[in-house]
Amino acid sequence: QVHLEESGGGLVQPGGSLRLSCVASGDIFKINDINWYRQAPGKRRELVASMSAKGVAKYADSVKGRFTMSRDNRKNSLYLQMNSLKPEDTADYYCNADIQSGPNYEYNYWGQGTQVTVSS
Repeated sequence: QVHLEESGGGLVQPGGSLRLSCVASGDIFKINDINWYRQAPGKRRELVASMSAKGVAKYADSVKGRFTMSRDNRKNSLYLQMNSLKPEDTADYYCNADIQSGPNYEYNYWGQGTQVTVSS
């Protein structure tokens, strides 16, 4: 069993910054592709950023240049540094990861989400 837990959300003014963290715990052999999604009220969940097992990151056009994703494999952790935040970044943010509990088995896991509100 694997558990993902996000933290770091909160209320921030436009132009401010937040750093989201996601820690994986449980029966972990290897963490492969990792992603950050967000879902604003009344909208569909969207992919914000993704990172391959080799560390290659991709970003949605809406956050490119403002958000930076990183990972620390030793700590089974992934991060999303969010700068120059805008009101339209307001959403629940979810981490998502493909995690192997053994050499031949991989499953996709979701965190419970952390709320980010950008408002003056």
